[in-house]
Amino acid sequence: MQKIPYLILVFLCLFTYPVFGEDTDLNEVKELKPLIEPEKPLTEQKDQPVGQFLHGLKYYNGEGVTQNYQEAFKWFLKSGEKGHADAQFYLGHMYAEGKGVPKDYSEAIKWYRKAAAQGNADGQFNLGVMYENGQGIPQDYKEAVKWYQKAAELGDICAQNNLGLLYFEGKGVSQDFQEAVKWYRKAAQQGNALTQFNLGLMYAEGKGVPQDYFQAYFWFNLAAETGDTSAIQNRDIISSQMTQEEIQEAQLLARMWTEKFK
Repeated sequence: MQKIPYLILVFLCLFTYPVFGEDTDLNEVKELKPLIEPEKPLTEQKDQPVGQFLHGLKYYNGEGVTQNYQEAFKWFLKSGEKGHADAQFYLGHMYAEGKGVPKDYSEAIKWYRKAAAQGNADGQFNLGVMYENGQGIPQDYKEAVKWYQKAAELGDICAQNNLGLLYFEGKGVSQDFQEAVKWYRKAAQQGNALTQFNLGLMYAEGKGVPQDYFQAYFWFNLAAETGDTSAIQNRDIISSQMTQEEIQEAQLLARMWTEKFK
């Protein structure tokens, strides 16, 4: 197997941050409408967990009101105590980041765990991060793998990346490059630049897959579209092992891929 001096880096996702509702009309969340009385807008139903959550979301994002994390926390707590999984995730996030409340990893874990137990992928992922980093809880790679796996199977991109990385490094599981490639590929195919870089590295090194500079260039090129300097450098280094025709074909496929999935 040929060795070339490309940059050997692998990237890890950190916490998932709340994004629910940033571009959403709070009164048009279709999957939530059947849960409450339809005659009132969701944000006005403050005695219901869904309405309480969405009311808190308004304050969290500053949508139509002055952004106020303490007020957001108050409404998320009302909703979370009634079992609303998204509210529980936000409570965990706010404790982890110290938004509206003093930073408290133990409380963050408590709420992430509640959300995770209900199948909330963001809660599962962030709980995995807490276990991997030993934040508010003893470091435990096996538990990190467990929660990343649950979130990854629900399609969470960062969980797929981090699960792949733990298989790559053999932390919490037996080292398995093929399994690492499997999870990297799932995230990379969803357009995640970090994982596209990691997958390119696997092809460049021939780990878990046959060494393939064409595939390595293709994935590095996709990651490079975000402006990532490491991806750009590795793509350019890999190009020295390819013909001009191969480079042009890989670039064409990358453009077609981008047009299809953007």
